[in-house]
Amino acid sequence: MSDQIIEKPTIGITIGDYNGIGPEVILKALEGNQLAKLCTPIIYGSLRVLNQYRNQLDMKDWSLHGIQKVEQANVKLTNVITCWHDHQAEIAPGKITAEAGQGSLAALKRAVEDLKAGKIQALVTGPINKDNIQSDDFKFPGHTEYLAEAFSVKDALMFMVAENVRVGVLTGHIPLESVSASITVEKLTTKIEQMLQSLRGDFGIKKPRLAVLGLNPHAGENGLLGTEEIEIMQPVVKSFKEKGKLVFGPFSADGFFAAGTYKQYDAVLAMYHDQGLIPFKTLAFNEGVNFTAGLSVVRTSPDHGTAYNIAGKNVAEPGSLLKAIYLACDVSRYRGQSAELDRNALVSRPQQSESQHPAKSGGKQRFN
Repeated sequence: MSDQIIEKPTIGITIGDYNGIGPEVILKALEGNQLAKLCTPIIYGSLRVLNQYRNQLDMKDWSLHGIQKVEQANVKLTNVITCWHDHQAEIAPGKITAEAGQGSLAALKRAVEDLKAGKIQALVTGPINKDNIQSDDFKFPGHTEYLAEAFSVKDALMFMVAENVRVGVLTGHIPLESVSASITVEKLTTKIEQMLQSLRGDFGIKKPRLAVLGLNPHAGENGLLGTEEIEIMQPVVKSFKEKGKLVFGPFSADGFFAAGTYKQYDAVLAMYHDQGLIPFKTLAFNEGVNFTAGLSVVRTSPDHGTAYNIAGKNVAEPGSLLKAIYLACDVSRYRGQSAELDRNALVSRPQQSESQHPAKSGGKQRFN
């Protein structure tokens, strides 16, 4: 890996559902090539669709650079790879269409191909509609599960990251009625290991402190309100403590965030999607990033969806997408530097404090 790649990574950005706010926030984040010094951005989608939005957003003085493959990218411009033939398709902001779903999948597939080939250093995914993207090639609840299979990972971790809070979820996009049966010793152990590894390897925290939330009200009230905490969670937490890991819990989830207890830990593991994402988005909406831990590659995403209700109205905020790009750059750069040091047996790896690490607190140097 060259110094150039480490210092200025090539970042792939998928358009998502083009009838949602994805194109708008992407264009606002990259307008005027403002991130060109940080990375080389390549949007996977449609040059025609993006130019339509660019004109609607009155960005006519700024041009996108159409290319056919990554090797043609201009490092000073915002590049676009058109991933489907769409001469007939028309954008319809706020509407759910099959064509937009097919387009979001085509962009995702092309970007993943380039990510696998090492042509881009990280992937930032625009918001998709989990219904209209479904096809023979996409039978997944979301990006996380699709990428886990694409990179041969049994179970990747949805890790929500902001400057002052990080939340992972044990179970992701599954029905609530299936959560309890999905909480096993093996799964909980795997997720905790993934979170600890990511905190160390991606965020530079040498001795991370991790809090585990309970499933039941009041963390089961000693078995009165449920037994998952006693039978599964407590033994797993104890096993990590015996290994010298700073893992604590299970904690009662209802007051954990309101009381500010989360501030005492580097990350929190919630048992299901809404248990973790409701407090996270309350604390960090428009600033949070969805980071997929457990993959051999770097993938981030804004923490919002397609937001059809405001699509095409020029009111969508690009903050979360910008944070996702910053974090993708920081983590890919840090991983590249670490790999370079590992390959050079003559160079000792520097001991870097938490405050010096570029991705500390989800890219703290840029999360301002």
